[in-house]
Amino acid sequence: MVRSLFSLLCLGAGLWLLGSASWPLAKAELAQVLINSAWEEQLQGGAPQKPWPWADTWPVAKLKLEGQSPLIVLAGSSGQALAFGPGLLSGSGSPGENRTTVIAAHRDTHFAGLDRVRRGTSIYLQDKYGRWHTYRVSEMRIVDSESERLPVFAERGLLLVTCYPFNALAAGGPLRYLVYAEYQSGGELVRL
Repeated sequence: MVRSLFSLLCLGAGLWLLGSASWPLAKAELAQVLINSAWEEQLQGGAPQKPWPWADTWPVAKLKLEGQSPLIVLAGSSGQALAFGPGLLSGSGSPGENRTTVIAAHRDTHFAGLDRVRRGTSIYLQDKYGRWHTYRVSEMRIVDSESERLPVFAERGLLLVTCYPFNALAAGGPLRYLVYAEYQSGGELVRL
């Protein structure tokens, strides 16, 4: 009897631990479904759509790097927004505007493959009207965020930013990895 009770207690504890470990993953997957749905609703209706009522961000663009799945870009670069996807830095341009579009994301999640992007690689960015804009990577470099400002220009361009080095054990640090891509004239696509 005691052995059966102990076995049942261990099984219950194991199931509880398994459920506790699965909960954050399930929330992350659900968040991506809601973010994608909000983006599609926004494309249909035109007005910004929050993915859930208490969200402090909303979709503003869709980013497609060669060889990777598309990523929904969220408004802002707060830690809360970057937990769910890449963020469009406030003060930067929207896709296709005559100002550099700056998008940041974590190096170990959404921009984990950014170190494999090479010069000449095409990057596609969908704006809030559903138009795709084409950019071509022209430069990659590492900067110290404490002493150097992000290169934002009054011309169409795309700047992707993440922390560096990619394999660092500790988060934070002042180094940033930048990928700059030039706008390709005639680069608007109706569909991708």
